[in-house]
Amino acid sequence: MKNISVLGSTGSIGTQTLDVVRANGDIHICALAAGSNIKLLEQQIREFHPSVVCVWKEEKAKELASNVADCSVRIVSGMEGLIEAATVEQAEIVVTAVVGMIGIRPTIAAIEAGKDIALANKETLVTAGHIIMPLAKQKNRKIFPVDSEHSAIFQSLNGENRKQIDKILLTASGGPFRGRKKSELVHVRVEDALKHPNWSMGKKITIDSSTMVNKGLEVIEAKWLFDVDVDQIQVVIQPQSVIHSMVQFVDGAIIAQLGTPDMKLPIQYALYYPQRRFLAGDRLDFAAMRQITFEDPDMETFQGLKLAYEAGKKGGSVPTVLNAANEKAVSLFLDHKISYLQIAEIIESSMNAIPVIDQPSVEEILQTERATYEFIESRWMA
Repeated sequence: MKNISVLGSTGSIGTQTLDVVRANGDIHICALAAGSNIKLLEQQIREFHPSVVCVWKEEKAKELASNVADCSVRIVSGMEGLIEAATVEQAEIVVTAVVGMIGIRPTIAAIEAGKDIALANKETLVTAGHIIMPLAKQKNRKIFPVDSEHSAIFQSLNGENRKQIDKILLTASGGPFRGRKKSELVHVRVEDALKHPNWSMGKKITIDSSTMVNKGLEVIEAKWLFDVDVDQIQVVIQPQSVIHSMVQFVDGAIIAQLGTPDMKLPIQYALYYPQRRFLAGDRLDFAAMRQITFEDPDMETFQGLKLAYEAGKKGGSVPTVLNAANEKAVSLFLDHKISYLQIAEIIESSMNAIPVIDQPSVEEILQTERATYEFIESRWMA
């Protein structure tokens, strides 16, 4: 029996993680954490019987505690509660699927408590990779990527010498606006940007995919996960989402991982590594598919990707500004307060305005996030 904690259990990755748990029957859920969806969280408590459950908002935590008074579970809240859920003694692996930089501290706490990490919270490495990766090495803890692309790279590197990586070929579907020019995106509506052609995801990550900021964040994440330079990571548009990513080695050989677009595969692989388990679902039918196509990304139209490369190369606190500005801008767009193209405009303005810190501490990372939010609020929300 494997013991895990799931942070972000009511979100897309969290619920699919629980699907994997149901299908296998040999994983025990020690702890759950979520933002405010206490209706679904109550259902999860009654099905999986965790010992600790964190709800971010204190008033929601109190409401949930009342609703599950008949269950043997400790209900906690806030950052302290999230860290408690991440460090519960029995857990061996912590699935970090919370959204945003809220994931940094519980991830650090989990590693320090001797847990391996199934990482689905890309902001943690984007903003604090210089802290997380050396800590994991020091504590001899493994970080298993849950993103489909990073899992594909991880799988392609099995048995290979990582020092012989020439470059990483990070694939992208291109999102709903692939092939369009900037002038064609002026009047994009929220509902248009939420129509991803291949993947079913939460609203924020779906918008990020449409702007290709998500792919830019993945570039920075890959830099830390696989110890390569940003210049060694090439984004390749692969519209069918069949090739999930590839690794090219110094001898010119390329190893790729292929499959249908199903997030349960990277989740299950992270939880059971190095073992592979049966996973129900569709299989690739090459005869029916006929072709796999490739394109270069359009970094002038999808400026967010270009800005992410710049942030990854500059390093320090710049990726934090990129991430925080994008979070705030996407939130404003979803609330119909800015236009679609203003997302990249806000990110670029923020990167130019916020002072750079070379090797930021966790507190300095969070201060940079606050400074970025304040800058945006003064310019676009005044």
